[in-house]
Amino acid sequence: MKFSTIGTSWITQRFIDSAVKSGKASLHSVYSRREDSAQQMAEANHAKGFTDLNEMLKEPADFIYIASPNALHYEQILQCITREKHVFVEKPMVYTEAQLEEIRKQAAEKGVLVAEGFRHLFSPNYKQLKNALLKVGQVRSVLLQYVQYSSRYDAYKRGEEPNVFTPEFAGGAMMDLGVYPLSMAIDLFGEPEQADYFPVRLKNGVDGSGTLVLSYDGFHVIILCSKIAQATIPSEIHGEDGTLTMDHLAPIESLLFFDRKTKESEELAGHQAELDMMYEVEAFVRMVEENDTRVHEEWLERSRRVVRVTEAVRKQQGILFPGE
Repeated sequence: MKFSTIGTSWITQRFIDSAVKSGKASLHSVYSRREDSAQQMAEANHAKGFTDLNEMLKEPADFIYIASPNALHYEQILQCITREKHVFVEKPMVYTEAQLEEIRKQAAEKGVLVAEGFRHLFSPNYKQLKNALLKVGQVRSVLLQYVQYSSRYDAYKRGEEPNVFTPEFAGGAMMDLGVYPLSMAIDLFGEPEQADYFPVRLKNGVDGSGTLVLSYDGFHVIILCSKIAQATIPSEIHGEDGTLTMDHLAPIESLLFFDRKTKESEELAGHQAELDMMYEVEAFVRMVEENDTRVHEEWLERSRRVVRVTEAVRKQQGILFPGE
């Protein structure tokens, strides 16, 4: 399948490389608001470069990959749908449930499929985690962390305004990193009964870090997310029979199961590709080629549950984005 891209950051290049590695998709064209960025990425990947999105959407691409600033996703997705293009958009897809429902409605009318990129949920080692979940028995507590010092935080401290640290572009720790462990928790355990967020806010109001507490029947999930610090601790799922320990969430490279009864540990993780986005590329292309509307609805429902939580806890704390 041919695809075009919106956005020219490192994640876009990684998606392009992963698509090529998968053998399932090839790059046709790229779009950026800046001419130099569009041309540079286009030349590096032997593609066409555009600074006019409407012009690029006239090109014969099967789907569009969107990795622009968070606040731009919604309108760009709708533009792509109008042109009857399938869409693969980086997380977070949107920041309100109403936006997602409008996308669902318009996509259905145009007969296209829209998916949110949660690369960590498609890797082989995540599948190992899901298969091993029964080993721990009754889940009693979960700690998931994505605490990573941002390469853009120093710029913010110098007085600059990187997109990922501004409410105008729907930035912050929850939207940029917290959605990784949140989507994993929802995929594993379903929608929580209650969610509470305790942000550490920077001077401009955006959350530099935060703790999200998800309440389920019989246990809680504690999520730590930060763009202003660096963690060294693993993530864990604690059950009455054992514990699953992950070195990282995206991707999982080590997955240990500790058996409470035997006191023995077993490594469950296997080899997976360094370009781990290829797994979500393969899944998306398969869904589109087979027009698998059942899988499409499952993915959209997961996205709905994620944005429902993030929207609710943001508004509890007065963290508002454009249009809210």
